[in-house]
Amino acid sequence: MAPSMESQQQDQQIPLVGPINGNASVNNIIPVAVADDEVPQKSRVTVVGSGNWGSVAAKLIASNTLNFNSFHDEVRMWVFEETLPSGEKLSEVINRTNENVKYLPGIKLGKNVVADPDLEHAVRDANMLVFVTPHQFMEGICKRLVGKIRKDAQAISLIKGMEVKREGPCMISTLISEILGINCCVLCGANIANEIAVEKFSEATVGYRENKEIAEKWVRLFNTPYFMVSAVQDVEGVELCGTLKNVVALAAGFVDGLDMGNNTKAAIMRIGLREMKAFSKLLFPSVKDNTFFESCGVADLITTCLGGRNRKCADAFARNGGKRSFDELEAEMLQGQKLQGVSTAKEVYEVLSHRGLLQLFPLFSTVHEICSGRLAPSAIVEYTEHSARLPLLEGSAHLN
Repeated sequence: MAPSMESQQQDQQIPLVGPINGNASVNNIIPVAVADDEVPQKSRVTVVGSGNWGSVAAKLIASNTLNFNSFHDEVRMWVFEETLPSGEKLSEVINRTNENVKYLPGIKLGKNVVADPDLEHAVRDANMLVFVTPHQFMEGICKRLVGKIRKDAQAISLIKGMEVKREGPCMISTLISEILGINCCVLCGANIANEIAVEKFSEATVGYRENKEIAEKWVRLFNTPYFMVSAVQDVEGVELCGTLKNVVALAAGFVDGLDMGNNTKAAIMRIGLREMKAFSKLLFPSVKDNTFFESCGVADLITTCLGGRNRKCADAFARNGGKRSFDELEAEMLQGQKLQGVSTAKEVYEVLSHRGLLQLFPLFSTVHEICSGRLAPSAIVEYTEHSARLPLLEGSAHLN
C-alpha cells in the first residue's frame, strides 16, 4: 500500500541535527509508487527490554516505523514475563490493552507494538536491535542471542552502566559488539522516561563510531517533534556520560536528603561533571570534550540530579541515616524498576582502586563508600578537603 502524503512529508522533513546535519539525501526517500513488498532493505525493529524506558523507546520507535517506508510497521518488544496481581501475564496484558500496565501505566504504546516473551523469537527477523535493560543482565542476554540474530543486524544501546572484568572495564556497547559480532551505537540524553511518554520536549544524543549512514538511520528511527535526536562520532563519550551521571545523581540525592541546599547541590554537580570528564578520558583518551555539552552530558546530568530515580532513592537513603539499604528502598519506591547508580559507583570504585587513583576522584569514591555503609551520608561534603588535588585530573588521560 502506498504511504500517505503526511508520511511522505515526514520522510522528507526529518531533521538531522548535530555533526550529521545535512546528510539526509533525497535519494534515500522511497518513491510513492513503490509497493511495500518491493522496498529494498526494509528494516525490522525489536526492542530488547520492556521496563519504563524500554516501553517509552518502543512508543517513540512505533510512531516512526508507521511514518517511514524504510521500516516495517511492526515493532517487537521483548518482555521479561511476569505474572501480575490479577493472575494475567504481563505480555498478554500489553498486547490486549496496548499499555505496559506495570512499568508505564496510562500510556498507549502504539497498535504496532507487539509484546513477545520469547527472546529468540522476538529478535529472529530483526536487523535493528534496540537494547534497553538493566546493564547487569546484558551479558547473559547477549550470550542467549549468539547465533540467533541476523548477520546484517545493527544494534543500539540505551543502557547506562558498564561491566568490570578481570581484564578491565567493558562498556555495554563493546560487550554487545564482542559477544554478538555486530556494530553497536549508543543513545543517551536528558531523558526522564515518564516525561517523554507524555510527549514533553526532550533531546538525546546518538553516539556512533564510523558509519554515519547507520547513525542517520538511528536518528530517523527515534527522532520526533518532541524528542530531538542528534549524533556525534564518540560512542565511549556518550555512553560514559550516561553511565557516570547516575553516580553524581546519588551524591545530589544525599545533599537533598540532608537538606544541604541548592548551593551545595550545584557544587556537587559541577565537581561531578569534572570527575565524569576526567574518568572518561582516563579510560578512553579519544573521548571528545564537546560531547559533555551535548544532551548526553551536562543536560542529562542536570535532569538526573533534579528528578531521576537515583536521586530519589539517595534522598530517602540519607533521610533514613543510611539505615535502610538501597535494595530495600529500590523495592519499595521503584515498582520493579532498577537503580543503576549504586552498582555503577561500585564498578567505578573498583576501576579506580585497581589503578591506585581513588584520591584523584574524591566524589566518586565517597559515593560508593556511602552506598556500601562505610561512610555516613553526610560525608558527601567532607571530601572537599581533598579538592586541592583535583587540578591533577586535567591531565589524567595519560595515566591510562
